[in-house]
Order: sequence, then C-alpha cells, then structure tokens
Amino acid sequence: MPGPIDACAGSRIREQRKLARLTQRELAARLPYSYSLLNQVECGAKPAHPDFLAAVAQTLRVDVTVLTGQPYVTELQQDRLSELVRPIREALDLYDLGADDAIPEKPATELMTAAERLCALVRGAHLRNAARMLPATITELTTAAWRTESTQLWRALASAYRSAHDISVKLGYYDLSSVALDRMDWAAHRASDPCLSAIRQYMRALVYFREGEYLIGQRLISAGHHIVADAERTREAVVVTGQLHLGGSVIAARARQQSTVDAHIEEATRCAERSGDAAEIHWLSFGPTNVALHHMSAAVEMRHYDSALEQARHISLPPTLPPSRRAHFLLDRARSEMETGRLQAALGSLVEARRTAPEQTRYHPGARETIAGLVHLSRRTSDTLGHMSAWIGL
Repeated sequence: MPGPIDACAGSRIREQRKLARLTQRELAARLPYSYSLLNQVECGAKPAHPDFLAAVAQTLRVDVTVLTGQPYVTELQQDRLSELVRPIREALDLYDLGADDAIPEKPATELMTAAERLCALVRGAHLRNAARMLPATITELTTAAWRTESTQLWRALASAYRSAHDISVKLGYYDLSSVALDRMDWAAHRASDPCLSAIRQYMRALVYFREGEYLIGQRLISAGHHIVADAERTREAVVVTGQLHLGGSVIAARARQQSTVDAHIEEATRCAERSGDAAEIHWLSFGPTNVALHHMSAAVEMRHYDSALEQARHISLPPTLPPSRRAHFLLDRARSEMETGRLQAALGSLVEARRTAPEQTRYHPGARETIAGLVHLSRRTSDTLGHMSAWIGL
C-alpha cells in the first residue's frame, strides 16, 4: 500500500527529476538549497515548502502544480466538485459575444446583489455553493452589461470574474484562474475602475509568487500602485493601496528581502490606521488584523517560525474575520508548530482549519504537506492524524 509520500510533492519531484535525467546531486547543484534538503524532501522526511517547490519547478521548467499534484482530481470527484468546473469555463468564454437574446432581463440591482453574494460565499469558504452559483451569475451579468453598457454592471461583472479566480485557485485550477483574471481586467477597463484594475494586478502578482517569479510579482505590485495612484484618494483607494503593500510583503519575504518586507508592512499599517477595519471594501478583509496576519505570514515564508508563533499568540481574531482568512491563519500556525516540534499543537490547528473551512483546507497543498510531515515525524499515528491523513487524500 502506498505511503503518504507517494501522494505528496516529494515523489513528484523525484519523478520529474528522473524525467529530466538528473541525479539528486545534479539537481541540488542547480538549486539555492542543499542536497540534504532535496534528499529529505524526496524521501518524505521533510515537507516541501512553497519556496522550495517554486525553485525546483523553475529549475526543471515545469509548473508548480506538476509538483503539488493540483488539481486533486480524485478528491474533487469524490466531493462532486469537478463537475462544477466546466460550466465556469464556459461562462468565462462568453465575454465577447455580446448580449444573449435568450436570457431574460433582470433588474440590475438583483444582478449586482448576486455578484456580492458570490464574494460573501467565497470569503465564507462555501466553495461548492459559490461554484454552483457562479456560471449563471457571470452569464446573466455578461448579457446585462452588453445590453445597457452600465458602469455598475461592468463593475459587478469584474467582481464575478474575480470570484471565478478565487474559486479556481482554491480548487487548484490555476489555468482557469488566469483566464478569470484576464476577464476581470477586460471588465474593469469597461467600468473605468482603477481600483479593480489594481486589485487584478495584486492577484496577478500572487500567481507569480506561487511560481517563484518574485521579480515579476514585485513589478506587478508596483504596477498596481501606479494604477491606484490615478484614482481619487478615497477610503477605497487607501484600502487597495494597503492590500498591495500586503501582497508585496509576502513576495518580498519569499525572496528573503527583510528590509522590503518591513517597508511594505509599515506602509500597510499606515493605510490601516487611515481606513480602520475595512473588510467590506472589495471583500479584501483589509484592516489592522489583516496587516498582523500578513506580518505573521511573512515570518512563515522566511522560515522564522518562532517569530511567527510569537506573533500568532498576540493576534486576536475578531468574530467578523471571514472563515477563509481564519483558515489561512490556522494553516500558517500549523506549519510553524510542526517546524518547531509542537506536533500535537500543529495537528490541533489543522483540525481547527478543517472545521473552519473544510473545502479550502482539503484542497490546500500546504495542508497536505504539513499533514505528511506530521505523519513522518510522529512516533505513532494517532486516530486523529490518521483520519486527517485519509480525509485529505494521503
């Protein structure tokens, strides 16, 4: 029976390395990481961290998803989620066909409310419901926007495209997420909305962050700042500016640029002081709490795990924090706890993340690698760890 490593990144790295006809020492010589680490990741003794995966993917010239195994088709089929992807693809492809006469007219307010509802479902980690609702919402908004050329409807359509991106990322369909971002840009231009265009650059930057192209990611963050600088200096613009700085902080952390991390966090803190808790603006969850969460994430990315846990102890999550953001915090905490030998605490954080946002946690590659690491490090696999391992697909 295959062990956990056969379902994790280590075995995929080994497979791709052999396809490239490289020995472990030859691959390690091309990485900014040691031979020992590569060996331990391949045999499952250590989890494959995102920065390590990105470096290996770049060296082997494959997408990171080849190494993470995303999308996790078996689990998606078990959960009846894979069947929801094709309708999303089809809806995204209608953007330039104009109005569909077969679609009845609906009040603009109803369609804009539907776009807002999608954002709420995604932030609430209700991925299945959001994925079911998304195709019809995009289709109806596309026709309505073409019929009336309404700025508000173009803005709502851009928001729906953004939800398509968020859902695609959380389910591991990164090719689809890139299409959704292109559509978002197309609609944002028609809405003449610089804040939406800047948010799209922020999301593009995170795509390159995952792939290890940190310089491109930083250039996209800078482009987002230039776009939002042309907007009226409203609270909305302050929030988008702050969110761009938060994105820049985690990219800089992955690139091991501590001074740049500090500068971005400092600017984001200033924005949060001006905006206050602004979770309602573009559903970015921006505010002092999100700045603290990104500061902790930056520490995790730089492998400063003790610092990350110290920060986590001082973060008080408000009841209004969306489950999707709460689960992300719990996964960061679990990784830090595992890396510092707090295995039982790490398992507890993972169980809490599952309880908070089950679909998001099940399809998060970091959750898989952390669970695989716990299985390897534990002297015996407890019932809880065994259940978590089986549930997540290991």
